[in-house]
Amino acid sequence: MSATPGTSITLCPHGPLLVRGDFELLDAMGLTVDPRRGTVALCRCGGSLIKPFCDGTHKLLEFQAPDPTAARAPNIDDHPRSPT
Repeated sequence: MSATPGTSITLCPHGPLLVRGDFELLDAMGLTVDPRRGTVALCRCGGSLIKPFCDGTHKLLEFQAPDPTAARAPNIDDHPRSPT
């Protein structure tokens, strides 16, 4: 999926990613997936029967997303660059 100006991605606590706006959704092979609408909910729990879209299964599974503030991957800009 590639984000373009006017696109927003909202992380729902213990739920899906909501993608709104102008976006292109691609599968693992790089093929376009028709989102069918301008706002989609993408599954994060892995239990949806209509992946990549959310079907609400996260509620049945009592999905607990990790705390996004607890840890973050290092950013390359956080490290000094070595001279070339």
